[in-house]
Amino acid sequence: MSGWDEGAVFYSDQAQFPRGGPGGDPSADLSRHSALRKFKEFLRGFTGPAGDFPYRESLVHNRDHVTVAIEDLDAFDSELSDKIRKSPADYLPLFETAAAEIIASLRSKVAGETGEMEEPVTGDVQIFLSSKENCLSMRSIGADYMSKLVKIAGITIAASRVKAKATHVTLLCKNCRSVRTVPCRPGLGGAIVPRTCDHVPQPGEEPCPLDPWIAVPDKSKYVDLQTLKLQENPEDVPTGELPRNVLLSVDRHLVQTIVPGTRLTVVGIYSVYQASANQKSAVGVKQPYIRVVGLEQSRDANSNGPSNFTLDEEMEFKEFAQRPDAYAKISSMIGPSIYGHPDVKKAIACLLFAGSKKRLPDGVRLRGDIHVLLLGDPSTAKSQFLKFVEKTAPIAVYTSGKGSSAAGLTASVIRDSSSREFFLEGGAMVLADGGVVCIDEFDKMRPEDRVAIHEAMEQQTISIAKAGITTVLNSRTSVLAAANPVAGRYDDLKTAQDNIDLQTTILSRFDLIFIVKDIRMYDQDKRIASHIIKVHASGAAASSKNTDASEGENWLKRYIEYCRVTCKPRLSEKAAEMLQNKYVEIRQKMRQQAHETGRAAAIPITVRQLEAIIRLSESLAKMRLTSVATPEHIEEAFRLFNVSTVDAARSGINEHMNLSPDIANEIKQAEAQIKRRMGIGSHISERRLIDELNRMGLNESIVRRALLIMHQRDEVEYKRERHVIVRKA
Repeated sequence: MSGWDEGAVFYSDQAQFPRGGPGGDPSADLSRHSALRKFKEFLRGFTGPAGDFPYRESLVHNRDHVTVAIEDLDAFDSELSDKIRKSPADYLPLFETAAAEIIASLRSKVAGETGEMEEPVTGDVQIFLSSKENCLSMRSIGADYMSKLVKIAGITIAASRVKAKATHVTLLCKNCRSVRTVPCRPGLGGAIVPRTCDHVPQPGEEPCPLDPWIAVPDKSKYVDLQTLKLQENPEDVPTGELPRNVLLSVDRHLVQTIVPGTRLTVVGIYSVYQASANQKSAVGVKQPYIRVVGLEQSRDANSNGPSNFTLDEEMEFKEFAQRPDAYAKISSMIGPSIYGHPDVKKAIACLLFAGSKKRLPDGVRLRGDIHVLLLGDPSTAKSQFLKFVEKTAPIAVYTSGKGSSAAGLTASVIRDSSSREFFLEGGAMVLADGGVVCIDEFDKMRPEDRVAIHEAMEQQTISIAKAGITTVLNSRTSVLAAANPVAGRYDDLKTAQDNIDLQTTILSRFDLIFIVKDIRMYDQDKRIASHIIKVHASGAAASSKNTDASEGENWLKRYIEYCRVTCKPRLSEKAAEMLQNKYVEIRQKMRQQAHETGRAAAIPITVRQLEAIIRLSESLAKMRLTSVATPEHIEEAFRLFNVSTVDAARSGINEHMNLSPDIANEIKQAEAQIKRRMGIGSHISERRLIDELNRMGLNESIVRRALLIMHQRDEVEYKRERHVIVRKA
């Protein structure tokens, strides 16, 4: 029997490692060689739904990378896709080799230097994986997922500089100068350097010592590598928990495609790396990270034409926009549990839909975002509105004024613990790029922190020059702020300036400023009380309608998204002319008012306010999905502007200043009596003074008004929380 195969060569198309790799798992029934063959078949022969060959086409057009949908691989060969999911680190390199070989076979020969036809040189092909599976939460990824394919979503909060990562390290023996190339593990792993040199020493030659190898950096092969930090989306963080973040490593064509503040969906391999050697950590404890093999940016605000709306949805949205009561219906959907405030709801609807961004030929950007400030008494549902917007806007961040610093709102420079290099971490305004920032307790912010928002509100960028980093970040956000007046409640006896303790610079950046007062009126109080009691009492009844409400909320979110992406309205000529006349008229009135009262308005009416009206009319047109803003939209925008900002500018004591002659006479009498009763420098309780003058037959409100006017002229001053009055010289 011996020698039966002598002289003949048997060949079979089997792998060099029939057991699925050297020393591999014998149960691995899909060997590497047949896997390579199947990958090639897939790339060459997979047909799309239209009968085309998507991957072959994309390889012809794009020679260095191709995106493969795992679903297609599933349809082609489920075993193959299972392997990719279970052990991606082994099979992805095979996939990339298969792609490179296919490119070589698809390309025709090229003429070499000598004129001979030669095979073209193929570079590496990078394979990106995309998947339509649901994302895992960052908290659920643990040791079970080690070395498997995972898919997560989040916001990038930091990006490092690009580094060079060796794929093959060239080693040189110190003793015998023999050269050896060692492959490097992909991602953040290093190379395994052999301890000994396999050179056989000649007689009289000294043998190579232990660890003789030194790396030769110039002769090694490199790829680009960048690390990103991905944080959970704010809406996915459980209550009372801090948001988790995870390290990502991206290489080759994915490098420098992502800026901090972008929302991502990442497909990657969950692996570990040894943290820096100088930290004395246990040998077995390693840091987890995700090696990215495919990423997509979630619904970018600037991307054209969304693919994620179904035809039925689009039809429904277009039908809704044609309804005559579309505007009223949208406003009624905003804060449905809040009673009253119809104009505030309409303004918030405008803020959610936003105007149109414009880019002028000279590169200047005009913002389309609308900023709204709600200023008013406690318990007027201001924070409730903010919370509602945070839930409804496609992208929103909620912060409170007292707990926010300038760096937390804009961006901070942080030093990386391992590499000691500085990098940027975006704050609230950067994370909400393309959405809304809700700032509660706006008046409690420190003035120097509030200044940090100025640039973000008007120029829509945040410039930073710290620690050797000079950069400009985008923050195309709308700001919805809520604030209390100075004394906690709105004081009608004070002027608007004294009530609103914010600088003109920040006030002029708000398009609409609402003064929300808690007015005591019998009928209204009764209606509000019955509404609130109903909401509390019929909790069960409300929860059955709740599904409908949540559907409404979801529907509104989708509708807002659809309108913002598809519709970019502009003013019509008629509307533009009408707007011009109205603006000039308002300026005229303001000048007249300043002339009569002798003091400037608390809220200035400038060109910014004109732009605000343009933005409002555009967003009203956007709600109806029309591409032109008509005079009706301008009328409604003016009405909103009048009930909010212009009203706020006029509110307060200025209205009481145009008194009738007899009241003015009475006030003069009261002033004379106050001066007779109080000597210069003496003090008396306000209550006692009013009672005494009351006995003399003077009306209480007249006395209060007289005191107020004297206080404005600086003749008296209040002490001890306005209980005691002191007469000044």
